Amino acid sequence: MAGLAASRVSRRVGLGAGGIIGGRVTLALHPSALSRLAAGRRVVLVSGTNGKTTTSHLLAAALRTAGPVLHNASGANMADGVVAALAADLDATTAVIEVDELHLAAVAAAVNPAVIVLLNLSRDQLDRGSEVRAVAAALAVPLAAHPDTVVVANADDPMVVWAAQQAARTVWVATGSRWSADSDSCPRCGATLHRGDADEEKWWCDCGLTRPDPQWSALDDAAVTGGEVVPLRLRLPGRFNVGNAVMALAAGSLLGVEHRVGAAAMAQLPDVGGRYALLTHGEHRLRLLLAKNPAGWTETVGLLQDCRPLLVVVNAREADGRDTSWLWDVAFEQLGARPVVAAGENAADLGVRLSYAGIAHTTVGDPLAGLDQLQPGQVDVVANYTAFHQLRRRLVTAEGGSG
Repeated sequence: MAGLAASRVSRRVGLGAGGIIGGRVTLALHPSALSRLAAGRRVVLVSGTNGKTTTSHLLAAALRTAGPVLHNASGANMADGVVAALAADLDATTAVIEVDELHLAAVAAAVNPAVIVLLNLSRDQLDRGSEVRAVAAALAVPLAAHPDTVVVANADDPMVVWAAQQAARTVWVATGSRWSADSDSCPRCGATLHRGDADEEKWWCDCGLTRPDPQWSALDDAAVTGGEVVPLRLRLPGRFNVGNAVMALAAGSLLGVEHRVGAAAMAQLPDVGGRYALLTHGEHRLRLLLAKNPAGWTETVGLLQDCRPLLVVVNAREADGRDTSWLWDVAFEQLGARPVVAAGENAADLGVRLSYAGIAHTTVGDPLAGLDQLQPGQVDVVANYTAFHQLRRRLVTAEGGSG
């Protein structure tokens, strides 16, 4: 009750959604609150570097076709946020919980999940997350510690495969992942991985670590499993979201959701926490995109409209990672000739990177002031985590801001 009260106060005074402070108060007063609140529920944990929020929303939509589902939809994905989500709904017997990959072990130990969805592993928040192989090794521990848990894992990511091989029960999914810069070498032995042709999506190492045969596959706009082709008519753009949806379908099927029913429910999602949303601000029609690391940017570049003006917003707060060196691993050279504005609290870091990429741009710290440097009309906006949420709040509340 104290935690819920703290959440309400936080929302009323405009400090945020209240999930984090509410969870912290609850845990301070009752350290075992997480396990107590999860008792008697079917819990699915969704983790990985990119796509946690989208995949958990897709999975929650599919599972709601069978009954009420608790979901930490705000994206507060550490123990305090999970506690707040569970406390906010004491009746739902099914929970879909997005979990930060470095907190998966602690959360899994408390909630004894029925299913863990492991999406991908890549560089992110370098000051906190350390080297990717170390993260994969840490994830292997909770996967091995829960023999009754089914792990739905990305067969295209060598780091995920190496970690998930420790699980007693695994469902492999071919997501069509294109990012491989964090897995050029074998996580088991360190040797260079071999890769097949681009259309084969195979990889292997001489030590024996190899891409497992998937039970589910993402193919164009469909999921394929056991010879069945399930059409995916998503409103969310991008091939990577098809992969997220197939991961969600595979997890949903383990909990009894019929494939086509789940796919139809996921097709109703217009956006996820503001990602891909369209907003009007003054004379600009904005499309909001989130990209927080090099792997995310690789997928996002493919969504940008040719020659459309671009506003890029970068912060380096705790939730983003203080280290902005990741900008040098983003292929900004692919932006081509278009009007570009660099904005955010770390606009100067971004501006330097764009200059070295040969991208003509204007640097303006305030994103809304940056918009004034662009011609009226359609604008793509790409922001990292805290910059995205900060800007979205300003746009929604600003005079003239509308969906």
